[in-house]
This record gives sequence, structure tokens and C-alpha cells, in this order.
Amino acid sequence: MSDDLVLVERRGAVAILTLNRPAAGNTLDMPTATRLEQVVASVAGDASVRCVVVTGTGKLFCGGGDVGSFGRASEGPSAFLFALAGSVHRSVLALARMGKPLVTLVNGPAAGAGLSLAILGDVALAAPSAHFTAAYGMVGLTPDGGMSWTLPRVVGLRRAQEIILTNRRIGAEEAAQIGLVTRVVAAETLLDEGLAVAERLAQGPVGAIAGARALLAASMQNDLATQLDLEVVRIADAGAGAEAAEGIAAFAERRPPRFTP
Repeated sequence: MSDDLVLVERRGAVAILTLNRPAAGNTLDMPTATRLEQVVASVAGDASVRCVVVTGTGKLFCGGGDVGSFGRASEGPSAFLFALAGSVHRSVLALARMGKPLVTLVNGPAAGAGLSLAILGDVALAAPSAHFTAAYGMVGLTPDGGMSWTLPRVVGLRRAQEIILTNRRIGAEEAAQIGLVTRVVAAETLLDEGLAVAERLAQGPVGAIAGARALLAASMQNDLATQLDLEVVRIADAGAGAEAAEGIAAFAERRPPRFTP
């Protein structure tokens, strides 16, 4: 397995993870999925990383699973897909649950699990060349990467049904209009704007942001009373922490808060 399959770069407190199989559309074969799992675990567990960015090299963000490898697998497609999706899912879960925000920079088309990764960001910025396709039906498969959970939450069930069941391609501008991504950014400034967002998040109250991420993730399956109970526990816990102490003191002193260590 090559470390070059997923590049890791640090910009201060921001870690940039770049899918790096441009000749294969940044598709996920087993070595790439395994490398992604390793680097995600590393940055998610690193307290000096306060925000994570995921993007791709070349013209595509991620074309999903490497379909060619499915047929070549000696163990057969079923066992291979179980292993491949399992590895991708461990990355997805770690990114979703980590105690720091995630920014996705969709530099080009995203399909299959690539779409799942693209929409996982708390902030998802897309280049004008980006487009989004579920793609699973074209090869007789069902969604993975959390798509069946995340997509209805960002665009609603009815749109998610159309996107997954009909494989309709969603262009960048439409993606922004329906909430699939946060906004469209010029290709030449995508990385700079994405890093500006990531650095702003990294300088913020990352513990409180993590708590807000967890509340938002839980909100769709909880009733109001349960969610209110979670909110009161979370805000009380946050109030006991150093971030709240700094934020409250900064408010009283009429100065910007300093949340970074």
C-alpha cells in the first residue's frame, strides 16, 4: 500500500486529506480505502488538528468504488464489497464522529461513495465542474458510504429517492440550490476559500462545535423532548469548560475570544 494514495498535509491546525488516484478518478480500491482509514484515524485522534479538509487530486473528487477491482477480486464481488465498504464506512464514521469540524472541497465530479464523502462535510464547497451521481443502479448495487442516511437529511427524502433510484446527475449549481453542497466556488479559488473556512473553524470553539455536530446528527431520529434533554446536558457540559469561560470573559471584556490553545 502506498502512502501516496491519500496525501496528508498540515496547514497549522488544519489537516488536508487528498484522494490521489487521479488516473483512476480517485476511485476507492482496497489499498486506497485502507490508506484513507489509516489517515482519518490519525487526524481524528490528533488533538493538534482542529479541522479536517477532504478533497481530490485532478479533475474528479472521487468516482466512488473502483468497479474494475470488483470483478477482479479472487474472493468474488460479494466478499470483496463487504470488505471494501466496511473500510470506507470506518472512515465515514470516524469523520462524522470526530470532535472537530469537517470541510469537503469537491473539486470535480463525485459518484457513488464519492458522493457520500462529498456531502459528509459540515461545510461542502463545490467547483463549477463538480456534479453528483449516485451511480449504484448502473452497476446493480445499492448505496454505501452512508448515502442512504446522509442524503435524505441534506436534501429531503423525495429528492434522495430520485437521486439514488434514477441516477440523475446533479450539477454544481443545482446541488447548491437543493442543499447538497453549501455553495459553489470558482475552481481557481476553491482551495483558498476552503482553507479560509477551515482555518476560521479551527480558531473557533472546537469542543462546542463538536457538541453541535453531535446534536445535529441526533436530531433527525429524536423527538423534541429527547432532543431538548440532550441539549440541556450538552450546554451544561459546555458551560463547565474552558471554551465557555473564555467566550463569556471575552464578551464581558468586549474583546474577541481566543479559543485556540
